[in-house]
Amino acid sequence: MAIPIYLEVGQKSVFAVAIDWPGWCRRAKDPAAAIEELDAYRERYASICGRDPGRGGFDVIGELVGNATTDFGAPSSIGPWDEQPMSAQRRRRSLELLQRHWDYFDATLSAAPLALRKGPRGGGRDRDAVRDHVREAERAYCAKVGVRIGPRTAWSEQRSTLLSTLEARGEGGSWPLAYAIRRMAWHVADHAWEIEDKGVALAY
Repeated sequence: MAIPIYLEVGQKSVFAVAIDWPGWCRRAKDPAAAIEELDAYRERYASICGRDPGRGGFDVIGELVGNATTDFGAPSSIGPWDEQPMSAQRRRRSLELLQRHWDYFDATLSAAPLALRKGPRGGGRDRDAVRDHVREAERAYCAKVGVRIGPRTAWSEQRSTLLSTLEARGEGGSWPLAYAIRRMAWHVADHAWEIEDKGVALAY
């Protein structure tokens, strides 16, 4: 069975995003390359969520206009499918997948070396800087779903509060629930893979 995806098309970047698999989202320079990249990450994504998303092809159900954030490197456009209410079953499944992303990131962090391989010009963050970035980004995401977290809140408490807010789903946030979960899972997966790729390279 084909997997529903959508494309977020910026001027310089295109994201291919799996609608029903939060976190499975990859970027390239054009639509065809973005879909190819999404497919290339199928097994890596399955290792995060603990289940196979399927071997079928992709069904592009829509295309969104990207913006400066898209070209900067983050999916940011909200589609009409995100505005539809989520069933209780879909919400539970999506939040379970988000928790699996957190667990995977934490395990990846624990296994990684302190220093990560830098880019060709010496750019890039080391392990703990990536950790801090992910934690602070999640704190900023809290406001997008209608809850504010203090800057010195423990990470475990921050995630627990975020999860309970998403489970209750009030209407105070600016992000629709489906988009919020998908965006947060993507960010965690993207940086877990960054740590894996740059950490493994140092072992040789």
